[in-house]
Amino acid sequence: MNLNKAQKLVRMVELMTRRGGVRAWELMDRFDVDARTLRRYLSDLKEMNLPINDDGAGEDRTIALDAEYRRSGVQLTLPEVLSLHFGRKLFTFLDGTGFAQDLDDAIERLEPAIPRAHAELAQDLDRKFMAVPEHAKDYTEMGDLVDEIITALLYDNPSRASYTKPTGASKDYFLEPLTLATYRQGLYLFARDRHDGQVKSFAVERFSRFSRLRMEKFRPPAAYRPEDQLRGAFGILKGEPQSVSACFDSTVAHYVRERHWHPSQVIEELPDGRVRVRFEVGLTHELVSWLLGFGGDVQVEEPASLARRVRDAHKQALERYT
Repeated sequence: MNLNKAQKLVRMVELMTRRGGVRAWELMDRFDVDARTLRRYLSDLKEMNLPINDDGAGEDRTIALDAEYRRSGVQLTLPEVLSLHFGRKLFTFLDGTGFAQDLDDAIERLEPAIPRAHAELAQDLDRKFMAVPEHAKDYTEMGDLVDEIITALLYDNPSRASYTKPTGASKDYFLEPLTLATYRQGLYLFARDRHDGQVKSFAVERFSRFSRLRMEKFRPPAAYRPEDQLRGAFGILKGEPQSVSACFDSTVAHYVRERHWHPSQVIEELPDGRVRVRFEVGLTHELVSWLLGFGGDVQVEEPASLARRVRDAHKQALERYT
């Protein structure tokens, strides 16, 4: 994409606002300018009274906007203040990573934009709004790895990675990162495996190594859509869609009716107070675990293979207690 000088200056400023700033070589590479042109651009920005810090020497020096810099003229409405606060609460499982710190920094920078009329109301939000945490994964020791994944996504850098599967087997991959998804307080990466050309899902905490090739770029597949990775999934695990039917007893029918479990669901009311739910989903471990969670209050009608898996799991559990 060809950018004129004004467009380049705007995007350079956006990069300078990142936590830790941006390296000179990255600006030169991203906007196709040499060292002399970059110095001239930075001089132009300083003449606009932008507080730019230029630390270090050569192409590896760091360029950033002063932390005290605030945009003027921005005013947040009370609903926007509440949305920012509540949104941050939903990401508490990322505490300790640069991702969470960046979000905290962004909210802090926006605090001056809260009108005086709303400032007092916004002081006690921790008491009035909270997100009850689920059983979250722990990323506190993986901050650098998470940052590396996010940077690779932003700049379309192919990456070398080592990944440990649930079986314990480790495998090396050459990946093209496409999408970072959150699911049940966990992070998942959708990435194209260059070995076989397939887009696969990876649980971020299972990466033991992730290194982006910062001087290389890839072009994401034109037909790629993140939603396609969830087709046939009852959660995050993809499976070949099949017709699933299950009947839930009246004791749990109200709970089943109240929630949207899957885009393909069809709920049928039965004369005896039970409900029948039909899906088009893959027969994944997530689906089986969900059905097992209802204990004896659910009966799988089809397919027979799913009914056997649920039955055998209950039988195994019963044998442990007899």
